[in-house]
Amino acid sequence: MVMASDKIHYDVLADARNSCYKARDSFYACMEKEASKKPTEIATVGLLYPAECKQFRDEFVKQCRPTWVKHFDRQYCAKKKVQRLLDNDESRRGPISLPQPYTFKP
Repeated sequence: MVMASDKIHYDVLADARNSCYKARDSFYACMEKEASKKPTEIATVGLLYPAECKQFRDEFVKQCRPTWVKHFDRQYCAKKKVQRLLDNDESRRGPISLPQPYTFKP
């Protein structure tokens, strides 16, 4: 017997997912727009972004599950790495160097 409280509200799930996607797209659009600025903020998986995008990042983290944020950051880094490897501009060609986490503090 299915109780009323056991009903899955698919519209709520879809709304949450859409909010997450909008926040994600806004953040990555800001990163593209501010690409000329020096990245000073650190996100998950070593992704660096300019301070101008901090409010978009905060909204992205707020709207999406942490595992999704990490997944989308990995996807974005992989896409940028492939773009850079295929880029015809010799000055930008080559692998992206990401900051390596260190295991001890001095």
